[in-house]
Amino acid sequence: MEPESLELEENRNEVQELELTGHTRDVTHVLTLEEITNLAAAEGEPAETLMNVVALIARRFETDVCSAYLLEPDRANLVLAATVGLRRECIGNLRMAIHEGLAGLVAEQVRPVAVEQAHSHPRFKYFREAGEDDYQSFLGVPLIDRGVLQGVLVVQTVEPRIFQEEEIHMLTEAAAQVAPVVSEARTLDRFIAPAQERLWALARNLWWSWDHDAASLFRDLDPVRWRQLNQNPVSLLAEFPLAKLESRAAELVLHSRINYACRRLQEYLQADRTWGTRHAGVLRPSPVAYFSAEFGLHESLPVYSGGLGVLAGDHIKSASDLGIPLVGIGLFYGQGYFRQRLDRKGWQQEEYLETDVNQLPMEVAIGKNGRPVAVQIETRSGSIHAKVWRVTVGRCDLFLLDSDVEDNTPDDRELTSRLYGGNARTRIRQELVLGVGGSRALRAMGITPGVFHLNEGHSGFAVLEAIHMRMEDEGIGFDAAVPRVSREVVFTTHTPLPAGHDRFDADLIEEHLGPLREQMGLSPESLMGLGREDPNNQSETFCMTVLGLRLSRRANAVSALHGEVSRAMWTGLCPGKPEDEVPIGHITNGVHVPSWLAPQMFRLYDRHLGTNWHQHGSEARIWEGIENVDDGELWETHLSLKSQLLEFVRRRAVEQAERRGESREVLQRLGKVLSPDALTIGFARRFATYKRANLILSDIESLASMVNDPKRPVQFVFAGKAHPNDEPGKTVLQQIAELMRNPRFADKFVFVEDYDINVGRHFVQGVDVWLNNPRRPQEASGTSGQKVVLNGGLNLSVLDGWWAEAYDGMNGFAIGTGRTHSNMNVHDTRDAEELRRTLREEVIPLYYQRDRDGLPRGWIKRMKRTIRTLGWRFNADRMVMDYTLKCYVPAAGGTSSDMRSAW
Repeated sequence: MEPESLELEENRNEVQELELTGHTRDVTHVLTLEEITNLAAAEGEPAETLMNVVALIARRFETDVCSAYLLEPDRANLVLAATVGLRRECIGNLRMAIHEGLAGLVAEQVRPVAVEQAHSHPRFKYFREAGEDDYQSFLGVPLIDRGVLQGVLVVQTVEPRIFQEEEIHMLTEAAAQVAPVVSEARTLDRFIAPAQERLWALARNLWWSWDHDAASLFRDLDPVRWRQLNQNPVSLLAEFPLAKLESRAAELVLHSRINYACRRLQEYLQADRTWGTRHAGVLRPSPVAYFSAEFGLHESLPVYSGGLGVLAGDHIKSASDLGIPLVGIGLFYGQGYFRQRLDRKGWQQEEYLETDVNQLPMEVAIGKNGRPVAVQIETRSGSIHAKVWRVTVGRCDLFLLDSDVEDNTPDDRELTSRLYGGNARTRIRQELVLGVGGSRALRAMGITPGVFHLNEGHSGFAVLEAIHMRMEDEGIGFDAAVPRVSREVVFTTHTPLPAGHDRFDADLIEEHLGPLREQMGLSPESLMGLGREDPNNQSETFCMTVLGLRLSRRANAVSALHGEVSRAMWTGLCPGKPEDEVPIGHITNGVHVPSWLAPQMFRLYDRHLGTNWHQHGSEARIWEGIENVDDGELWETHLSLKSQLLEFVRRRAVEQAERRGESREVLQRLGKVLSPDALTIGFARRFATYKRANLILSDIESLASMVNDPKRPVQFVFAGKAHPNDEPGKTVLQQIAELMRNPRFADKFVFVEDYDINVGRHFVQGVDVWLNNPRRPQEASGTSGQKVVLNGGLNLSVLDGWWAEAYDGMNGFAIGTGRTHSNMNVHDTRDAEELRRTLREEVIPLYYQRDRDGLPRGWIKRMKRTIRTLGWRFNADRMVMDYTLKCYVPAAGGTSSDMRSAW
């Protein structure tokens, strides 16, 4: 028998003997200072010592759990620092204020607390993520060193247990022996435990994803596995045993970097002098509720499909950086969008894979009652139920509703499994969960929004639920509640295409909104009228965009041109008003700079734009410093990023070919495709036909001549997905993919499968030119080109979306003059000719015009101009500031003046 087992057996015998003789255990032998000293893993590692101590106490007291909660520096909160029995990943993450929970009660009263049935105690707080569901009894004692409270020591058991006075006294004595170790841990700022716990704490807040230093910690642990796991730190850490991780951290000298990253995260979270505190204080008690059908935060959290989701992700990240009180509400898609694979003929094949929630930085959302949040939405055909996940995004929270719960029918359990899948009935049920369910989830968590921001019409039902709640809360009717809610609603429309606006027939609306309609006292026709351009037209379907526009006080498009298009589209909502007076403004989209800027460019900006430049990235003056950067330094930085892109593309091309069973010769060729010396043009976006990915193919002979010019070659990298039901889009994609098998283009055209944030990041950071040629004016905004700007790439684009207001003649290249034609074929032919002309006469000559140092001075001049003139404008910080000052603060009633025009 092992010595540890012998010791435990001796203790059990001792207990039995004492029970028989009526004697109690000698409390001085619970733990000795010598034992604590011997348990220390190494000098200066109090966290390891603490883990060993709680393990010994659990054995000595024959309890299922022993945990140490330490006071944080603010002395107002406890953090789990060591545990045996609870889930290890909660160390450093599970926090409670001293006025919360039973452990908080011990700290608050500075005395032992013993409870036989903890769940029935009024101070019990439920932490499902801790895995404490099975534990009944609770005994906690304060940890006091030299008269100062340091934390709380807790033991728990599965079976209900009445702790005797002797046991309470014994644990108190044990706590007295442990307290010096606790004090040391707190003094050394090591209470979040060793490297593993600190890394887990970083992994569970997506702040790491836009902090290059924090992300590099995970990458450096195992670069190959990091890439294979889609840069998912939760999956990576799950594969690292403690001993292996500590060894690797020591080998790479990571401890100081880990401590530094954790400290910066804490400083970020605790900062109270942000732009938001100065300009949006009114939102602190009543935050913005930002509803979106998708959120593209990082490739490891696959609940997005493309631009709309990435914009929502950038929005919430910038709100976090600025300190804007905002919570996101979306859906958790268990299978995401889809994994894209191309067959040997270049046709897109869709693959749906279940996402393991245990491999994601999510936790169960807890309501104000201390229990997991569960929502229920009544329909004519039964109730839909959903649970709620919480994702921490810097200073903001994102709540994702998930219908995969036991109370649902099999069909409804699959309801949120796929993004943009299923028929109209599936779509309306998803949107019901998002809007009505999302609003109810916020109420269950005690969150009362001051502003409802609907990112596109998918979440329009949230306004109906908000009206219903206002009617109940204030005892008023529908007509009185509508203006009170509408003034708090901001609606953003994203598509100028009629097909992009969800519409439902009356039967679907009645089946799903009927119960809510009756609660609001509306007739079926009155409800349908809210979603019709002409409320009296009974043949018109219910449009979610119309609902959003009609029930919002503030509505906006996402670029200046899109604003014009939107006002023209929705003039029917304002009978008798001229087009210019339709109340739809615009706030042009921007991108979250830290998420999309390459680390090499970030360091270059650090050197030349001034300290903390990124905290003032929306100010034009900050970007003036780019003109002082040495041309050679900027060009070499760009070439380094281009080299990384080509390496990434080759690797992915080989992996794709291996999956298709291609020959060794093909694999060898793909491993060498693309040249670092050739002008590299990138195109990556959704393969909708109006985006015209194949416009460059309209004259194949001219294209062949261009790419095969030995003196001035051009090469293309493509990526993008077509919607599973979009056969024309799949055909365009297949045309592009097939060029990889054409001998004239095989080394100059590469299509990268499974477009996601990771692929997009590599593309926008490494291309020379970003190609964007939608059919004007069908691109609402587009943000991929804005990401290219940050990294020094140049845009070659139709004057549509954001580029129509960004292009100044010298900060990139324009395709055409912005004129359109009523005949679509004429329009496309004209644009194709302009694209080829611009490439031949402007782009290619400028790129290959070099001086004696081999530098393309004219090209670099244009790179600097694009960064200087566009970096500050098309920046998500600027975008969120605009929303805050022009929409959120006024909607929340926080403006100090607002003079209206005279009668």
